[in-house]
Amino acid sequence: MDEVRLSAYERRVLAEIEEDLSADSGLARRMAGHRPSPHLPRPRITLRGGLGAALLGATTLTLLVLAVATSAPALVWGFAAAWVLTLVLLLRLVVRWTRRRAGGGPPGD
Repeated sequence: MDEVRLSAYERRVLAEIEEDLSADSGLARRMAGHRPSPHLPRPRITLRGGLGAALLGATTLTLLVLAVATSAPALVWGFAAAWVLTLVLLLRLVVRWTRRRAGGGPPGD
């Protein structure tokens, strides 16, 4: 097997890069517990969260239309509860998306 040796300059540059990386505490926290793997995990939570948000949004819209058409208190309260759940779910999705875009936080949060 042929080994490629680094020149003195390349070793010095590599040592500087490693030193800079080891000084980055944020990177160290994100990499803690991370195991290198050739297969990256699929973001299943986002898919389920997105599907859940879509279904809950459709349910909320249906309840809104029925509550406006009938003025039944049960439908109005059902809409209010579904609306709150929809907003909470969407907020969680946005937070997860922004963390992933910023490169911080665990992806499966």
